[in-house]
Amino acid sequence: MTSPLDRLAQTAYEAHRDAQTEPLPAWEAATEQEQQAWKAAVSAVATQTGKTISEASRTRPLVIQTGDQRHSFDADFTVGRQGELVIDDEFASGRHARFRLVRGLWYVQDLGSTNGTSLNGLRIHANQLLKKGDKVRIGHTVMVVVSV
Repeated sequence: MTSPLDRLAQTAYEAHRDAQTEPLPAWEAATEQEQQAWKAAVSAVATQTGKTISEASRTRPLVIQTGDQRHSFDADFTVGRQGELVIDDEFASGRHARFRLVRGLWYVQDLGSTNGTSLNGLRIHANQLLKKGDKVRIGHTVMVVVSV
């Protein structure tokens, strides 16, 4: 049984296919990755929020603890001496790291900071998936993921 999102994605793909001068495969012959990309695109357009339908319905806040303070976030945010979560740490850059919500999963990435960002004691160089209990270090500040 196909969902409304599946039918909408297929309709959008077929319209795109019909508008092309070069032949494209039928929806059924498109790869799973292509079909998922079309579903994400039509979902984002349908909700007009920049989030997909599945993200909008399943989004759980990221809760992190810094010292004795807990912070809860429902959308992407930056951490540093400036940003949505400001930390008072001379070893942190202005915009040090970004926390991103992608398809219902939270990731952390360093934004090219001077002193780097660490996840569970290892310096990160690309987006890293977060899970409960993870420790993110920015400068001398340690943030613990309470829930994702």
